[in-house]
Amino acid sequence: MDISLLLIIGLALAFDFINGFHDSANSIATVVSTRVLTPKQAVIWAAFFNFIAFTFFELHVANTIGKGIIHPDVVDRSIIAATLIGACAWDLLTWYWGLPTSSSHALIGGFIGAALVKSGTTALVWAGIIKTLVFMLLAPVLGLTLGLGLGVVVYWGFRRFPPSKVDGIFRKGQLVSAALYSLGHGGNDAQKTMGIISILLFSAGVLGPTYHVPKWVVLACSLAMGLGTLFGGWRIVKTMGQKVAKLRPVDGFCAETGGAMTLYLASAFGIPVSTTHTITGAIMGVGALRRFTAVRWGVGGEILLAWIMTIPASAAIAAACYWVAARFF
Repeated sequence: MDISLLLIIGLALAFDFINGFHDSANSIATVVSTRVLTPKQAVIWAAFFNFIAFTFFELHVANTIGKGIIHPDVVDRSIIAATLIGACAWDLLTWYWGLPTSSSHALIGGFIGAALVKSGTTALVWAGIIKTLVFMLLAPVLGLTLGLGLGVVVYWGFRRFPPSKVDGIFRKGQLVSAALYSLGHGGNDAQKTMGIISILLFSAGVLGPTYHVPKWVVLACSLAMGLGTLFGGWRIVKTMGQKVAKLRPVDGFCAETGGAMTLYLASAFGIPVSTTHTITGAIMGVGALRRFTAVRWGVGGEILLAWIMTIPASAAIAAACYWVAARFF
């Protein structure tokens, strides 16, 4: 591998680190806001399960990113570099603003934007893009529905227990649900960068005639995401765990478990969903169960606006980067 290829792989791993940094709030917001774990304990807990997630999940999402968004024969180093710059730029901007937007959709938007500048719409794999866009809408709805449904079951099942005992049970239970959610987060999100690096290597002829995801790529991406989570940003934790709805341990357990179920389902079908959308929907579902006004729907509206902007914004940045690279380099 030459130096330019290594530099782009380094950029991809930097994106994976930023992804973990940006999205760590998804894994720890509920368990921190309910005071089951301190922020430091929570990020260590989440980072560990982010890292080991590759031992539990098949690489379906990595294959979708590698072959199911744009045609592999269109991919070159400039497209991958522009994609990663667009996604990193948007992630850092929204982290600074404290908005829990989707790193997944930033990556996909960057991929689409760069490919459109190079080859137009013929570069796009519409089946994979449509599937991703459908789940962009479906993931928060599933998270909300499962969080709400679990809340109903748990509230009814423990209705005769004194509040102090319920709190004690679910303070322990939240350690399990937070671990399950972090596994789902690592199993879906880290695979997106695995797919990017693997299609880059394939396009450069490093992988031979058949596309696959090398083991060292799996380990490197899992480690980068875990480290990013370990240094995760507190700004988004405040939005997710305090501004959307006030949570108790039982609420956090239901939200994390509902979110984890959604992520496991999506990963099994190879769909690169937004972990951010998923957990936000689950938190809203559990918050609404207590009472409709417990959810700060105005904050949800701000988050929704940022979600809608993610793909076109990252696509525009990546398209501009590719245009400059093609024109001057």
